[in-house]
Amino acid sequence: MTARHRERGASLPETAIVMAVVLAILFGIIDFGRALYTYSFVATLAREGARWAIVRGANCTMLPAPCPARSGSADIQPYVRSLSQGVTNPNLITANLSFPCNTPGCVAQVTVQYPFSFSLPFMPKTGISMSSTSQMVISN
Repeated sequence: MTARHRERGASLPETAIVMAVVLAILFGIIDFGRALYTYSFVATLAREGARWAIVRGANCTMLPAPCPARSGSADIQPYVRSLSQGVTNPNLITANLSFPCNTPGCVAQVTVQYPFSFSLPFMPKTGISMSSTSQMVISN
C-alpha cells in the first residue's frame, strides 16, 4: 500500500506534457490545412482572372488596344477581389494581368498574390506569400 501511495498523482504531469504535444500537433495540422486552402484559393483566383481576360479579348474596351506588352492590373484587380470568400481579406489580394496584345491568339497571363500568416504562436509571424500564375489564350 505504501508503494502505490508514492505513485499517486504521477500521471498528472505526464498527461499535461502529452496533451500539450498533442494539441500543438493538432493545431499545426489545422494551420497547415488553412495554408493549403489559401494556396488553392489563390490558384483558383488566378485561373478565374485569366478566364476574365480571355473572355473579354479583342472586343473588350477595358483592355488596352493591340500593342507591345501591356499590363491591365487596374482592370482585373476589382474583379479578382470580388471573388474573395472565406477568411481571406480582399484588400490584401494583388492581381496583375500581362499580355502582349489583346487580339485572338495572344496569351493573357494573370498572377495573384496573397500574404498568408500562421495563427500559431510558434510559427513565424512574417508568414509567407502565396502566389499563383495562370495563362490562357485569347480565342475571340
